[in-house]
Amino acid sequence: MEWVYIENISEYEGKEVEIKGWLYNKRSGGKLFFLLVRDGTGIIQAVVVKGEVDEKTFNLCEELTQESSLIVRGKINADRRAPGGFEIQVKEIELVHLAKDYPITPKPHGITFLLDLRHLWLRSRKQQAILRIRHEVIRALRDYYDERGFVLIDAPIFTPSACEGTTTLFETQYFGTSAYLTQSGQLYEEAGAMAFGKVYCFGPTFRAEKSKTRRHLTEFWMLEPEVAYYDLDDNMDLAEDCISYVVQRVLDRKKEELKIIERDTSKLEKVVKPFPKISYTEAVNILKKNGIEFEWGNDFGGKDETIISNQFEKPVFVHRFPAAIKAFYMKRDPLDEKLALGCDLLAPEGYGEIIGGGQREDSLEILEKRIKEHNLPREAFEWYFDLRKYGSVPHSGFGIGLERVVAWICGLSHLREAIPFPRTIYRLSP
Repeated sequence: MEWVYIENISEYEGKEVEIKGWLYNKRSGGKLFFLLVRDGTGIIQAVVVKGEVDEKTFNLCEELTQESSLIVRGKINADRRAPGGFEIQVKEIELVHLAKDYPITPKPHGITFLLDLRHLWLRSRKQQAILRIRHEVIRALRDYYDERGFVLIDAPIFTPSACEGTTTLFETQYFGTSAYLTQSGQLYEEAGAMAFGKVYCFGPTFRAEKSKTRRHLTEFWMLEPEVAYYDLDDNMDLAEDCISYVVQRVLDRKKEELKIIERDTSKLEKVVKPFPKISYTEAVNILKKNGIEFEWGNDFGGKDETIISNQFEKPVFVHRFPAAIKAFYMKRDPLDEKLALGCDLLAPEGYGEIIGGGQREDSLEILEKRIKEHNLPREAFEWYFDLRKYGSVPHSGFGIGLERVVAWICGLSHLREAIPFPRTIYRLSP
């Protein structure tokens, strides 16, 4: 018999096949057993009828426990009542391993318990749907940039200096000197943009933030494009086109997974360009109109972002933040030195910032001044200054937080379910 995967089962109607997987659940009724078998690609109902299988196989069904591994052999029949529309009429079952006392039962469990068993929780139907959507988001992001001529330039994980501020660095020893886990690949992508014109990197980033909010992880994945000769407006146009593409692609290709997690897709269907764009000052006025006492010059917190984004059905750009709250590399607005040419993209439904970026400072003299103002070690940025010494041009880019995008698309209450093995200030295992 041919070994087949459940996701391709419709191609084998009327044929005898072999399925290798695990017991997801079972029920019995007299001379019948209905086994739900999963193989990682889907779930199929296996029907075992007494008299149509040998006594050993039928008795084995009584012994089978949740998550026991097994090989099922039989004929595929169409049945609209069965999960997926097909079932396998069993002829033989081979037990590979009998699982005893599987800890995650069909009853409700607390989140801490489930996270302690994350390595097993991944087997559940909802978690698999979420991570399949994550996979599609990653594929869509890569396809978007690859198809538009961007070159992947991998940024290092070990870095000699800070990119987003020194207070959130993970420090480690590196052959007698200090190194840091990367906060962002941006500085290296700027070098790539000067070589290739338009580039991106995609990998893990690390922030030692002692944050307990549902929007923060200490290790997360970020895709960062950087484009030579782009200004702030070009940057926002690229971001909104990218996000529109990703959301619509998930809606098109992951309908079943979105149903499993019970996501209201009507809200996602509205995520098409153009997106609204408001200034930081306009955003502050929105907060004040909603009764929030907010001082101009402060950064937005999670609640502030929720109030702002709730005014719109689509993601909304907030641009031209106070320069004092932005990174050293952000270019100032030529019309107002107090403002930086930066932008954040806030997702609707209270999911907050999913993109942050802007136009970079392209003047060597000004960049040197900013490094000094931020008390950063000049020697760590000598290579970065070279980008302004030899053919400097205006350029822009941004970072897309993968887990935040996945959490928003899936309608999750916390980022911890948007990554296979979450890392927070309280969790380093499994």
